[in-house]
Amino acid sequence: MKNRLNRLNQYRCMWVLVFFDLPTETLTERKVAARFRKNLLNDGFNMFQFSIYMRHCPSRENAVVHIKRTKNALPKKERSVLCK
Repeated sequence: MKNRLNRLNQYRCMWVLVFFDLPTETLTERKVAARFRKNLLNDGFNMFQFSIYMRHCPSRENAVVHIKRTKNALPKKERSVLCK
């Protein structure tokens, strides 16, 4: 029983917040930004503000999965800046 309580401990829950500012000057840039936002929504994130999305994760392991998915969904240009 104690093991079960540890697994469901509220302090192990996490919120993943994604703040972004993608360029939207050209039609291509707007499409890339829209695709990124759609990927966030499809991955279970909710829009908090226009460029801020959040998702509740029941565990650190689950949060890591969604962080990796978000990084992989970034446009190539922004991904290279993030990885530096």
